[in-house]
Amino acid sequence: MRVVSEKTQSAAAEKMAKSLSKMDGVEASVNERVNGTQTRYIVTVDVDVENWRATAESLRNDHEVDYCSMITGIHWPESTEKTWEIVYHFLRTGVTDPAIEEGVVVPNIVDFSKVKGMNVPLELQISIILGDTRTPSVASVQDIWAGADWNEKETWDLVGIVFDGHEGMRRVLNPHESPAGFHPLQKQHKLRYHDHEEMYDDAQGFMRKPSDVGKVK
Repeated sequence: MRVVSEKTQSAAAEKMAKSLSKMDGVEASVNERVNGTQTRYIVTVDVDVENWRATAESLRNDHEVDYCSMITGIHWPESTEKTWEIVYHFLRTGVTDPAIEEGVVVPNIVDFSKVKGMNVPLELQISIILGDTRTPSVASVQDIWAGADWNEKETWDLVGIVFDGHEGMRRVLNPHESPAGFHPLQKQHKLRYHDHEEMYDDAQGFMRKPSDVGKVK
């Protein structure tokens, strides 16, 4: 099977990183990751929180990054460099809608050994650092990538990072009646050892419990 060559992908990643680094508050580089026998080139980007929205719009409009696959929020209460971090994972798939001729969809058949320019698939990992605050927030990109909708909800629900401008924010994993301000992945909750025995109940009935059940840490 023909795939995009490592040389082509590396050149495309370097070109994107160089372009992004020209923007205010953005530092981009290319990291190599090995998956089996193939090397992948990941565009790794650090963005200042106040420059995130402009960077996101450039990613979509200027670099055709078309898919938000995951957002992770992290609470770092013991770190001296950061208190909160948001990590975004994006893809530029290079996939376009197929043409329709006389009511029939014409499949896209692509020779990936010949793709170039904006059609070269790329992975991106973007990190935004937030300082010491009790109200962590960042601009929403829900309106730019449909995939960000659920991911922003989940990150707020679990970690408590607010996505300014998100429409329809609500609990998606925790009960809807959870107390305001309760976000279980904030480190102060220590939910793993919170005396909630029901967390360890085996709903499938196999009588399995972790070895540390009942222990206080």
